[in-house]
Amino acid sequence: MWRRRGSLMERMKEGVGKVVGLGGVNKEFPILDEHPIAKEKAQGIMKYYEKVSEWMKEKKGSGKEPNINVNKVKEFKIFRWNPDKPLKPFLQSYHVDLTSCGPMVLDVLQMIKAEKDSTLAFRRSCREGICGSCSMNIDGDNTVACLKPIEANTSKATMITPLPHMFVIKDLVVDLTSFYQQYKSVEPWLKTRKKPENGREYFQSPKDRKKLDGLYECILCACCSTACPAYWWNGEEFLGPAALLHAYRWIQDSRDDFEKERLQALTEDEKKLYRCRTIKNCTATCPKSLDPARAINAMRIRHQLGQL
Repeated sequence: MWRRRGSLMERMKEGVGKVVGLGGVNKEFPILDEHPIAKEKAQGIMKYYEKVSEWMKEKKGSGKEPNINVNKVKEFKIFRWNPDKPLKPFLQSYHVDLTSCGPMVLDVLQMIKAEKDSTLAFRRSCREGICGSCSMNIDGDNTVACLKPIEANTSKATMITPLPHMFVIKDLVVDLTSFYQQYKSVEPWLKTRKKPENGREYFQSPKDRKKLDGLYECILCACCSTACPAYWWNGEEFLGPAALLHAYRWIQDSRDDFEKERLQALTEDEKKLYRCRTIKNCTATCPKSLDPARAINAMRIRHQLGQL
């Protein structure tokens, strides 16, 4: 059973305190300049923290007695569907007091499941934007719930639905079987023709290692693939942005000896790679600020240059 670790303010102050300990809070987050989506969400968390701090001060009041009338309740409309019950899918409303909840959408979902409705189904694991389990559509954007700050505007409901154009297993849980099979099909592991020189490791220069930045960070959350119209139309033939990003990660790796074979496998069927229409929804929605569209285009160029 999920339990809260201390009060909301204690947990939020602990996180902000770590930043303060590094020399003060810089609300512009220059360290995240190369990760615009992460920077935007970090700024959103700070705005939420400031807003909740105001509410908590208002709730505490200036006198000895707390102001119990301060209750910042926000509505969350969540997609519900149970295969065991013959009902059409519907949106169920839950009302949550933001002064008693964490700052992320995943905090809301866990609070609802623990205290309001234990039948709500969703995936979650790390809470740190690493595992990709809690991917879903929040207010029209594909993202991971653990990195999505709650919108502090209590006059507007937040809508939470499953990843689009996927078979729903229950509530916010979708079937990712085909997605993982496509990922497996690109053989996402190192393939070499000879053993390492020292018999243990394949060495790589810092310059070659730098080429993998923006590729290896993919967490397989499927946000990009499920936001891609080309994947909606040809999900069984087009591999999708996530699988192709991982394919390019190994093509770009200086230690891998099967670049030509990997490219040939992707282009022997024109729909695997060339079905991409460069709409760039994948790049726009990636919660890790990666650029799958650029990786797909780079593989096309390599393939075309190899044919000249």
